Amino acid sequence: MSETLAAAVRTALAGVTDPETGLDVVSSGMLQGLSARDGLVQFALAVPRERARALEPLRASAERAAAAVPGVLSATCVLTAHRDMPAPAARDGQGHGHAHGGGTARATRPAPGQGGNPGGGLLLPEIGAIIAIASGKGGVGKSTTAVNLAVALAAGGLRVGLLDADIYGPSLPQMLGTREKPRASEGRIQPIAHWGLKAMSIGFLVEEETPMIWRGPMVMGALEQMLGQVEWGALDVLVVDMPPGTGDAQLTISQRVPLAGAVIVSTPQDVALIDARRGIRMFEKVNVPVLGLVENMSYYCCPNCGHTAHIFGHGGARAEAERMGVEFLGELPLKLEIRELADAGTPIVAARPESHEAAAYRAIAARLRQKLGQKQSGPKIIVE
Repeated sequence: MSETLAAAVRTALAGVTDPETGLDVVSSGMLQGLSARDGLVQFALAVPRERARALEPLRASAERAAAAVPGVLSATCVLTAHRDMPAPAARDGQGHGHAHGGGTARATRPAPGQGGNPGGGLLLPEIGAIIAIASGKGGVGKSTTAVNLAVALAAGGLRVGLLDADIYGPSLPQMLGTREKPRASEGRIQPIAHWGLKAMSIGFLVEEETPMIWRGPMVMGALEQMLGQVEWGALDVLVVDMPPGTGDAQLTISQRVPLAGAVIVSTPQDVALIDARRGIRMFEKVNVPVLGLVENMSYYCCPNCGHTAHIFGHGGARAEAERMGVEFLGELPLKLEIRELADAGTPIVAARPESHEAAAYRAIAARLRQKLGQKQSGPKIIVE
C-alpha cells in the first residue's frame, strides 16, 4: 500500500514544474527521500542554496499536489540546499540529474522568530502557551514527567495538548494507553483525545515496531506536520515532550513555534546534570526562557516498607539550578507504581490522584501554571 501511494504521489509531483528551468521536480532530480506511510507523506526538494527563498512557491505547490492524492492524510515538503547542485540557468536540464550527488544536503531553516510559511508567521497562533519538557540525555524519565504534568494541567481546568516530538523513539501511545489511529478531516489531522488531553505522536501514525529510519529533513518534516497540520484548536497550553539531546529537533521547534519556556528534567547524579546543563545553555542560546529544573528519581521509595534511599545521590538538581540561576521546580521519586502505571497507559496523576506522587506532579504543574500566567503575552491562561 505504501509503495502504491508513493507511486501515485510521484506521478502527481511530475506535474509540478520549476518555472525557471521548465523541468518538473521529478525528472530534474529535485525530488528526494519520498516517504509514504499510513497516509503520512514526506519528501524534500534539493535546490541551489541561492534559490531557496525564491523557490518557496514551488515547495508549496509540490506539497499541495501531494496532499491532493487520494489516500494522503497530510503531506509535508521541505527544501534542502545542495552544495554540488549547479545553478539552474541552463534550461536544457543539463546537470540536474546529480541532485543526489556527493555534497552535503542541509535543510533551509527560518531565522529564529520567523515561520516557514509564505507569510513568515510562527505556527500555532491559537495556543496560549507552549512549553517544552526537555532533557540533555535519555533515560531520566522526561516522557513520564511530561505526560503527568500535562494530565495535571488538564485536571486543573486548562485545555491542554500533548505533542510527542521524539520521532525516533515515540512513547506517547504506550504511556497514554491507546493505539487509536488519527482521523483526517478537510485535510487536517485530528489529534487523539485521551485523559483529558489532545495528543499527537508519530507512534499513532505508524506500526508499533516500525523503525523510523529517516534523515534529518524527513524528521523535520514530520515535526512540521504534527505542529502545523494537526487540528489542535484553541488550547491554553501545549506540552511538547522533546527528544533527548540538543539537536535539530530542538532547534526546529524553538524556531518554528513561540515557546513560552522549557522545563529541564534531570536525575541527581553528576553525569546527568552535565547534560542538563547543556540543555539549559541550548535554550538560552535560542532565547527560550528556562522555566525551571525538575529532579526526577530523586529518591527510591521501597514498595514494601516505605523506606527511602537516595541511590542516585540527592539534591544535585537543586544545587545545579541555584548555580545556573534557574528555578528548582521540585523532586519526583523513583517509585515502582509510577513506572507500572506509565507502562499500563494510566498516568499516576489520573489513576492515583490521592497519592503523594500525584501531588508532587500537581505541585510542579501549579507552579508552571503560575509562571505561564506571568509570562503570557498572547491569550491568557484560564485560571479557575
